[in-house]
Amino acid sequence: MATATRRLLPTLLRTLTGTRHAGAARGLATEKAVGAAAVVGSHTAKWMQDTSKKSPMELINEVPPIKVEGRIAACEGDKNPALGHPIEYICLDLDAPAVCKYCGLRYVQDHHH
Repeated sequence: MATATRRLLPTLLRTLTGTRHAGAARGLATEKAVGAAAVVGSHTAKWMQDTSKKSPMELINEVPPIKVEGRIAACEGDKNPALGHPIEYICLDLDAPAVCKYCGLRYVQDHHH
């Protein structure tokens, strides 16, 4: 049985990759990924050179912490679901503002005294 499996393995690999050599398909995917990373890196470098504009973190830090009446904040990033992110439930038990891991918005519990 093990011999039959060894004989079928190359055929299975060719079927899955659509090529005669499995390494060729992986090499092509790697080249595309490296090329995409280079494009993103060069775009980010160009954007960071313009010091007249604020960085995304500077812009998000300008937004004051959002006050929430309960102990849990639900952050979606934006009112429009197409522009937001997956819903993140944030516990507000600490005194420091809690930060959404997706968008960086800060939330604090609004204590009524």
